[in-house]
Amino acid sequence: MIEPTRIIAIRHGETTWNVDSRIQGRLDIPLNATGRQQASRMALALKSEPIAAIYASDLARAWETADYLGRAHGLGITPETGLRERGFGDFEGKTFAEIEALLPEQSMRWRKRDPHFAPAGGESLLTMSQRVIEATERLAARHPGELIALVGHGGVMDVLYRAATRQHIQAPRTWTLGNAAINRLLWTPQGLTLVGWADTQHLEDGTLDDGLLAA
Repeated sequence: MIEPTRIIAIRHGETTWNVDSRIQGRLDIPLNATGRQQASRMALALKSEPIAAIYASDLARAWETADYLGRAHGLGITPETGLRERGFGDFEGKTFAEIEALLPEQSMRWRKRDPHFAPAGGESLLTMSQRVIEATERLAARHPGELIALVGHGGVMDVLYRAATRQHIQAPRTWTLGNAAINRLLWTPQGLTLVGWADTQHLEDGTLDDGLLAA
């Protein structure tokens, strides 16, 4: 019997493009001041957790978020391209409103979550989902009986939630994907199970010392 692997999955902290509703995709957008504070508070909240390894997307916003957690635990970060955000090709750099105005047909297919649709130069939802699940299962299988952290993006968190709750890839989203929220899952060879989702108490807790992990 293989012991389950516990997973803490974390979306990166806030960026200015999150605030502007601008598609980031594979573009390397750094955290803003709020995002750095969120990452620091997340790391402090998880400081006592027995995390054995931290894996992160190599995009700057996720890597910087993971770095706060790594410093809290004295752990290095292992880059994992499987945890990157979906490649959005021609959508990247545009706001939701701009995509709808400039590319109405593509916008409609995107909003309907057509699993086979990929923006020009981008990645389909189906391809991205398969990539994230493969990476998660591969990493979790390395750590039976341990706790690992995966730091990625909103699209990555969405894939993990759907996999753990057996939600269809096209099901309307009814769950949040908060920046620097703490999400907990359990992995066995039979798949993922949801343990807890969208814990943001650490972002609201005034007792945490924001300066302890200041960059």
